[in-house]
Amino acid sequence: MSTAQPTRSKRADPPSWWLTRFVILRLLGAVYAVAFLAATRQLLPLIGSQGLMPVERFLAAVRDHFGSTWASLVRLPSLFWIDASDNALMAVAYTGLALSLAVTAGYANAVVMTALWALYMSIVRVGQDWYGYGWEIQLLETGFLAIFLCPLLDGRPFPKREPPRAILALYRWLIFRIMLGAGLIKLRGDEVWRNLTALDYHFETQPIPNPLSRWFHFLPRPLLRAGVAFNHVAELAAPWLVLWPGRARYAAGLIIVSFQLALIASGNLSFLNWLTIVPALACFDDVFWSRVLPRSLVAKAHAARAAAVPSRGMQRTSVAVTILVAVLSIPPAFNLLSASQVMNTSFDPLAIVNTYGAFGSVGRIRMNVVFEGTDAEIADEQAQWKPYRYRALPVEVDAMPVQIAPYQPRLDWQMWFASMSRAEDYPWTLHLVWKLLHDDAGALSLFADNPFPDRPPRHVRATLYRYEFADPDNGQGRWWDRERVRAWLPPLSKDDERLRRTLQRLGWLDE
Repeated sequence: MSTAQPTRSKRADPPSWWLTRFVILRLLGAVYAVAFLAATRQLLPLIGSQGLMPVERFLAAVRDHFGSTWASLVRLPSLFWIDASDNALMAVAYTGLALSLAVTAGYANAVVMTALWALYMSIVRVGQDWYGYGWEIQLLETGFLAIFLCPLLDGRPFPKREPPRAILALYRWLIFRIMLGAGLIKLRGDEVWRNLTALDYHFETQPIPNPLSRWFHFLPRPLLRAGVAFNHVAELAAPWLVLWPGRARYAAGLIIVSFQLALIASGNLSFLNWLTIVPALACFDDVFWSRVLPRSLVAKAHAARAAAVPSRGMQRTSVAVTILVAVLSIPPAFNLLSASQVMNTSFDPLAIVNTYGAFGSVGRIRMNVVFEGTDAEIADEQAQWKPYRYRALPVEVDAMPVQIAPYQPRLDWQMWFASMSRAEDYPWTLHLVWKLLHDDAGALSLFADNPFPDRPPRHVRATLYRYEFADPDNGQGRWWDRERVRAWLPPLSKDDERLRRTLQRLGWLDE
């Protein structure tokens, strides 16, 4: 009888992540590019020297509050403490755009990624109302981790330094917090998420609907209930699988990415959903990517892995970053557990680790504020009022919603929030009216067109309307049904002394 022992099967090689790093950096570069492109087109009319909320005035107020430039810089890190001129704003925006396009094209190292992170932080920290969205700090946290995913100087798509696995684990920790935070804020915030009726309202009342939003809105109610259930699976169950190995992690990544693609198809949520996909890609290793990416890329990744050179420097750095993130994660983790959970908040000036969430409450009706002007001497209801059309928010009832995301028209977003509040809470809208009365080119660039191309109107007002999707079967070609609710801002003229004094008091008009 043979006494030979059975041979043990060789242990499988540990997963590799060369293709994962390649895909993460390419998509992150594209998101950065869209963000900086929006900045090149909107920074000056929003926060430039002649903008709605000039940055130099904002920085002066911050300096007065903290007592010195240095103390202000520590709390509000930005390159614009050095120079906040219009030229500096455009230099930062265009430099960021150029670098992000380079990353998208395949060139990325720690120096480039650090520059992108610092440039975008400089904008976010002085962007005031226009940059107060959750995806701004999410891009900063995602971009910060990307610095340590790359070698210091080697910018090739497949460098010889192995991707640090600790940084990829931090990306999975990031997507865990993003998704779970969004799921918990919904359950705690609004009963429509608990009774599965949220999608009865969401597609119609979301910030900026797209061409498919009406189709989603009129889906059968059981399908909409199933959609809310899928939301809960993606945000409350899948995040836990992110922390597991192998197929469980694959499943989590596929659920989360599919969920984000569904959101992309049904609305215009800026670059948020594309950005959220970035850390979810860390769920997939090279075995997965080798099945879906072109063979040429897979071959290059294999060649890089075969020629890999150990890098103690990258390993030590990734350990240090992991310790830093672990310490900074304590407040966000407690926030997730808190019954008074807050969303989209930074816990440190550099926004290295943050807390996230979206749609903690869902509006039941859609309100839109529409700016309107008239040439009439008497600004009453008999005057002919012409609307200023937004780039994406609905105004005319027969206009199909546009697909504008991942680009973000920031005036449109702020006016969506403003429509749920009073004009007094958004004083910059008075500055906007003043600029429309003076045919200001920068302010007009924030709208789709100028209804007064020959001369500025004599009066401008803002009216609050309620919008509902028109039934596609009985709407007679209309996309929306609309009814006037009330005046949001009364008719104003450039000779209005109260308007002038208010703008002077706010520092937006010289004495």
